[in-house]
Amino acid sequence: MPRSAVGALAAIALTIQILAAGAAEIPRTAEPPTPIEVRAVPIPAFEPRDPSRQRFGALEYRGGLVLTSPYRQFGGISAIRVAADGASFLTVSDIGRWWRGRIVYEGKRPVGIAGAEMAPLLGLDGKPLGARRWYDSESIAIDGGTVYVGLERVDQIVRFDYGRAGLIARGEPIPTKFPKLPYNKSLECLEFVPKGPLAGTLIVVTERGLDANGNLLSFLIKGTTFGEFTVKRTDDFDVSDCALLPGGDLLILERRYSPWRGVAMRIRRLPSASIKPGALVDGPELIYADMGFQIDNMEGLSVHRADDGGLVLTLVSDDNFSLLQRTILLQFTLMEE
Repeated sequence: MPRSAVGALAAIALTIQILAAGAAEIPRTAEPPTPIEVRAVPIPAFEPRDPSRQRFGALEYRGGLVLTSPYRQFGGISAIRVAADGASFLTVSDIGRWWRGRIVYEGKRPVGIAGAEMAPLLGLDGKPLGARRWYDSESIAIDGGTVYVGLERVDQIVRFDYGRAGLIARGEPIPTKFPKLPYNKSLECLEFVPKGPLAGTLIVVTERGLDANGNLLSFLIKGTTFGEFTVKRTDDFDVSDCALLPGGDLLILERRYSPWRGVAMRIRRLPSASIKPGALVDGPELIYADMGFQIDNMEGLSVHRADDGGLVLTLVSDDNFSLLQRTILLQFTLMEE
């Protein structure tokens, strides 16, 4: 298919977002975790025009999957965290559901998904957060057995005791002091810092909350302490997720869409030493990809260290519950640590 046609399809898909609120039902009643079937089709080459190419900027392609499921509420994946074992993962969808499972490998290439389950995110009252319209779950941070989920539209961060209760954990909102943020373009990046000068801090970078200079409003939350910094915004890219490297640098996943250019994604690396209250933070680009590559609406990013010692980046896309988009999972090795 010509790139112009692919771009046109992407434009249609991202403009109308068909089925986003209809085919996928926002959970209104508490449901037990439901085992689901997830089918996976391998993506052998990240750049179909040059299947032999493996290196893309600072990343090397390991493999990818196109994921589908007969389960009606599968899709809309907005964030992902892959465990240290490289297999177990936890995601949230933008209709307020958990999805967890295990990535199956052949060598270092992902080939399938096993043990998949979905369940609604619950509030303190045991009812789905979607029942109170707190369903636009867009970001995840993990601190041991505690999982934090960022909710757009209502600009709330909810804390779950996932280690104790798993998918039936009840979420408790944490105190925040966010300024007024743009509707549906706020809490896309959420990460917990386990060590270093920012130990115990939640980092938040907004999708498109802009300061007077057009840079991205960002926040540091530690208990009742609330600091602000900004991230340099360039080339009309919006932040869609983030993940910490073991050394403390923050990777931010960004996406750009226009009807004329279609969809693009990139990842930037923000030095940990530069992230502090009052700072304007920028960093180098690790990868850029447009519609000539196997991408979609890339919204989730996670980092883990593989058995071969490599730092693996796992990316996942949000299909907006559209027949014209895909849920894809991609993995790369970071070659320049």
